[in-house]
Amino acid sequence: MASAGPSPGMGPIMVLNSKTQRTHGRQAQIGNIAAARAVADIIRSTLGPRSMLKMLLDPMGGIVITNDGNCILREVDVSHPTAKSMIELSRAQDEEVGDGTTSVIILAGEMLINAEPFVRANVHPTVIVRGYNYALQEALSICEKLALTVDVHDADRMKALVQSCIGTKFSSRWNDIMIDMALKAVLTVARETPTISSTHGGVSDVYSQKMEVDIKRYAKVEKIPGGEIADCAVLSGVMFNKDVTHSKMRRRIENPRILLLDSPLEYKKGESQTNVEITDEEDWNTLLKMEEEYVENMCMEIIAFKPDIVITEKGVSDLAQHYFAKANITAFRRLRKTDNNRVARATGATIVSRTDEIRESDIGTGCGLFEMRKIGEEYFAFFEQCKDPKACTIILRGGSKDVLNEIERNLTDAMLVVRNVVFDPRLLPGGGATEMAVSVGLRKAGLKLEGVQQGPFLAVGEAMEVIPRTLAQNCGVSVIRTVTQLRAKHAAAYEEAEKENGGGVFPKCNWGLDGTTGKLVDMEEFGIWEPFSVKIQTIKTAVESACMILRIDDIVFGSKKKGH
Repeated sequence: MASAGPSPGMGPIMVLNSKTQRTHGRQAQIGNIAAARAVADIIRSTLGPRSMLKMLLDPMGGIVITNDGNCILREVDVSHPTAKSMIELSRAQDEEVGDGTTSVIILAGEMLINAEPFVRANVHPTVIVRGYNYALQEALSICEKLALTVDVHDADRMKALVQSCIGTKFSSRWNDIMIDMALKAVLTVARETPTISSTHGGVSDVYSQKMEVDIKRYAKVEKIPGGEIADCAVLSGVMFNKDVTHSKMRRRIENPRILLLDSPLEYKKGESQTNVEITDEEDWNTLLKMEEEYVENMCMEIIAFKPDIVITEKGVSDLAQHYFAKANITAFRRLRKTDNNRVARATGATIVSRTDEIRESDIGTGCGLFEMRKIGEEYFAFFEQCKDPKACTIILRGGSKDVLNEIERNLTDAMLVVRNVVFDPRLLPGGGATEMAVSVGLRKAGLKLEGVQQGPFLAVGEAMEVIPRTLAQNCGVSVIRTVTQLRAKHAAAYEEAEKENGGGVFPKCNWGLDGTTGKLVDMEEFGIWEPFSVKIQTIKTAVESACMILRIDDIVFGSKKKGH
């Protein structure tokens, strides 16, 4: 019988390079769990309204002060590979739904910590993973039953919803302003892109009207240091940081006709060096004349449509400015492409590439007032009172750059939350109520399971309790007492439902924690709701990443260098 090891008398056989470090088996798994725990501990104190801020120094000496989970982890330099993959989670969460970046890391960390006893007891990782996946399906179905559908235009409910997102942030003192701004900005930018509706018996499906909400492109945040936070506003139109090209041009126009170009209003320059040889003195004058005529023609083609404002992405020559000033037209030059697109969306204009192709329909008439204003040292052009703007500018004012950056991060989160609800108008109770309901539900469901999977299945239920527990911890109340009371509330609701309906109906228990005082409150009355899509994404991402990390049983440092 051939032995698996080396023959007697021979030394150990080295397969890997001697410089390579390798951890494998249980040691690797326990190392991974420890790394995940470390990452979760970094941002544990930033969950909830009573959260602490973190101050991070980057290598260039700049400072970032924030309590946004994703922002903190982006700045932290980590060497352990598992910790790196945990940090990716919060980034994915931020890109996908924009909120819940802290929760997802804490949950994933807790899932792994709860798996540690099984790993030490030699339960095979795939068994743990299978139990976790079962629990994930069960948790998602519990969330579906808890969900509540909401009307996007119900302002009070939407305000309460955004409150739960940015009440935990730095800007919570100016919550009302922030919430109104986020709601206004998103509902301005949202537009329906009707698809072919799937009619069920003559009733058109709600989701056949797919909403398009492009915050990144059409809701521009302009940060202007100075003033105070109460001066922040969302314009019903757009503004940009440019002055008119000629001092004699009008600086305030009501109901302007706006023409947008992306071609230069100057004589065409050669792409590379151009040599012109002139033999006759007259030819030089002819050349100059041709240039002037070319510019004049372009200007006349534009003036024929009687616009009040001409905006181009390229340059405007002095001669063109002269013609525009004579015709009483205000001109702007070298505007960014993105700004031009926003002006086009807000005023209903079309961006034209050539002056000889301008049509009456390309002129934008949707703007009510154009005005130049000076804020601080800079001039800004405002296009306001637009009839149905599908683009807007958000002006943020505040004491310093740091304050403005933090407010911008908070506002972006708030806008993404509103966007998620516009996409999927279902809500779940906040304040740890959903997590507790899932936890109690999984406990009940776990009792029906048999075999090895029951342990991991119940472990997910326990891990869900980390959110209410952390909230209680950050408030400074007695953690054990609070969480036990909350658990009892949810369990009592279950038993009541079982008595009444024989266990057929899922009980809606919305009790959770008030994040500021640490008292138990009914979220229905307290009015803290979170978007369904955010919660679902958080739970899915946490469980799936925990499963992935558990299945790693070998870590090899010092792989091949590229190029060898």
